[in-house]
Parts: sequence; C-alpha cells; structure tokens
Amino acid sequence: MAPKKSERTQLTRAVRQLRRIRSFYAAAMVLWAGSAALTGWQAAGSRQLWVCVLLLAVFAALYVTATVALRRLAVPATAGRAQRHATPPTVPNAGRHAPA
Repeated sequence: MAPKKSERTQLTRAVRQLRRIRSFYAAAMVLWAGSAALTGWQAAGSRQLWVCVLLLAVFAALYVTATVALRRLAVPATAGRAQRHATPPTVPNAGRHAPA
C-alpha cells in the first residue's frame, strides 16, 4: 500500500531536515577536529584538548546517527519532485527534417 500524500510530505520534510542537520554535524566535526589538532599542538594532554576530543566524538556520533536514520528511510532523490510523463529524450527522428 502506497503512503498517503501527507505521509510522503512529512517523510520528505524529515529527510530534508536530516540532511541539513547532518551537514551541520559534519561542519562541527571539522571545527572540533581542527580545534583539537591546534590544542594538541600547543598544549598536549591538557584539559582543553580532551574537551575538544570529547565534543568531536559527540558530533561524530550524532553524524553517524543521522546517516543511519537517512539510510533507514531510504527515500529516492526524486521522491518529492513532480513526475513528468513526457516522451523520452531519445525519440528517433521521423525523417521530416535533416539532422543538424
């Protein structure tokens, strides 16, 4: 049984939101990895380094969780777009005109 239109709309909204938050988590991971590298270079073994590493691990776990949720939803990229029923782009020439 196909999902109702409102369910599909909610599903596409959820997927869009998960993709946005996943990119936010990826940016946070890059930020905290850079911060941990800089802090490790300046003060190896300090409390600031461990806080950076902890926050990096938290955002990595959130990123993995969002990725797993997206894979479980398994929505194709064209699910929210309108379907067009036109002729295929490779329609052979009917012989009316010479090829350009």
